[in-house]
Amino acid sequence: MPSDGTSDPYTDALAFGQRLQVLRNSRGITREQLGGLLGLTGSWVKAVESGRLKTPKLEVILRIAEILRVRNLADLAGNQAPPVELFAGPGHPRLAAVKAAVDAYPVGSQHEAPPTAHLRARLDRAWASRHRSPNHREVVGSLLPDLIRDAQAAVRQSDRAEERRAAQAILSETYSLCQFFVAYQPDAALLWRVAERGLVAAQESEDPRAIGLAAWLAGQAHRDAGPAHFEAADAVVLESLAYLMPLLPDAPDEVLAIAGALTFEAGYTAARRSETGTAWRYWDQARAMAERLPGEYYDPVTSFSQAIMGAHAVTVAVELHAGGESVRQAAAADAVTIPSRPRRARHRIEEARGFQLDGQPDVALATLVKAYESAPETIKYNGYAKRIVLEETTSKSPDRRRRASQLAVRIGMLAA
Repeated sequence: MPSDGTSDPYTDALAFGQRLQVLRNSRGITREQLGGLLGLTGSWVKAVESGRLKTPKLEVILRIAEILRVRNLADLAGNQAPPVELFAGPGHPRLAAVKAAVDAYPVGSQHEAPPTAHLRARLDRAWASRHRSPNHREVVGSLLPDLIRDAQAAVRQSDRAEERRAAQAILSETYSLCQFFVAYQPDAALLWRVAERGLVAAQESEDPRAIGLAAWLAGQAHRDAGPAHFEAADAVVLESLAYLMPLLPDAPDEVLAIAGALTFEAGYTAARRSETGTAWRYWDQARAMAERLPGEYYDPVTSFSQAIMGAHAVTVAVELHAGGESVRQAAAADAVTIPSRPRRARHRIEEARGFQLDGQPDVALATLVKAYESAPETIKYNGYAKRIVLEETTSKSPDRRRRASQLAVRIGMLAA
């Protein structure tokens, strides 16, 4: 208690509205922005924060947690909520070794670097293994420490400018692979370190593909940090597209594909802003780029291809909270098989979000089971999937509660 005898408002646990206000302000989001993203008003947000309205229902709390990128649900809902990590995974057992390799600062020639052709082959195999494996983080995490050290050494030991640029391109792509591993794990600082180093190495390489790829991932990192970072996501994506566009008439498939992936990313962020026309315009532009690629082409990093555009359409519709459109796009996309297991699992999660928006929770749960079967490590680290599962564990339907609880156990949200 303060010395003047007045009560201390922070002695007791914060009310829901107070926690909401603290988290909203820390994310740089106004009441009007949050209300708009919820389909409500800024006045409603103010009423909840002031305590004039009672704590909203679980489905609204989970939607707020999604918008504010709340990692632990208890940070928003208080002690009455289970300590569920939503937008961060449990921390992979190989995270410490990968972090140590990223954080190391070797200035000497501790070992001879392998040739860049050898590194290129290892990196290609790593990407292929990631796409094939249901437990892709385990596979990638086992390969990354040596890849990072060898790629760093290749840059340091390059004698000629051309060799150094080639080594920088490989180092940048190695950081890109690392970002896939680090994303949605409980170390945000490491994610940003990896993203920034990838951008620097790509610029040093002067390689259009490397520059576009690093920008693609940096844009995702900004977008996933929440609405306050959307402008930064647009800046890195659109500036990179402006650099690549003059090269496209004569560009190889791998450069056209990264331009297409960046174009879709601009649409993805627009959808997060609820800008319907802009989002679909970018999707149309990305589809036109995909149609210039060979029908069998499938980008080994971004998955950009003709085959992925249906899945991208589902994502746009879901982010626009258009349940019926999401389901229609999911029906069209299901005719195409996505070669990558983790990307296929991610698509199933997006479909599940669409079914949930459309009022079909039973189908949403069944679709999440398919996501788990494709790649268990994808759903374990996906906050959208965990939000749906958690919401359905409180369903009024006993059968749905049972199935949701079983899935929650399988993905590590609840103890067996």
